Amino acid sequence: MSERRAQIDRTTGETDVSLSLGLDGPAGGGTRATGVGFLDHMLDLLARHGGLELDVRMTGDLQTGAHHTVEDTGIVLGQALDAALADRRGIRRYGHAVVPMDEARAACALDVSGRALTRWEGLALPPGDIAGFEHEAAEEFFRAVAGAARLTLHLDLQAGTNAHHMIEACFKAFARALRVAVSIDPEETGVPSTKGTLTS
Repeated sequence: MSERRAQIDRTTGETDVSLSLGLDGPAGGGTRATGVGFLDHMLDLLARHGGLELDVRMTGDLQTGAHHTVEDTGIVLGQALDAALADRRGIRRYGHAVVPMDEARAACALDVSGRALTRWEGLALPPGDIAGFEHEAAEEFFRAVAGAARLTLHLDLQAGTNAHHMIEACFKAFARALRVAVSIDPEETGVPSTKGTLTS
């Protein structure tokens, strides 16, 4: 099987990002530097628990807040995921995980379907921010990833009172579900779809 990697560079009037992604690790490889410490922490978790090599360099308009940086990181990560998966041949396609983080718990189910859809359900995150990362930006990150990667993504925040733990549980659940979905199924010789494609 060919190496499943992608490099995406994207520059707008709000952000400048360079991201490289390897779907087959080493898990946690690469470095993350977005200018938003909490986002870097979440990307570290995503790389480690997702079995990904992920390198991110971002410069954003942080004087207006972290929103553009978080969303654009999600867009570029999704684009890289889409490119690295190519025609999706041989993957398991579906993944799910339930992850506890102390008092918090999140469930994720995803389908590498070729159709972008995000359902963010369950508890509402409390208002506020973590070191400049607005809590509501977590949902925007996942919507951006799923949209650009053309995933069907269901995230259910099932329990929690601490926003840090609640967001971390979501990232870990997504990472664990993604790890399964993009893994190679030795019994799948083609594209896992009766229509023969997962790219349109």
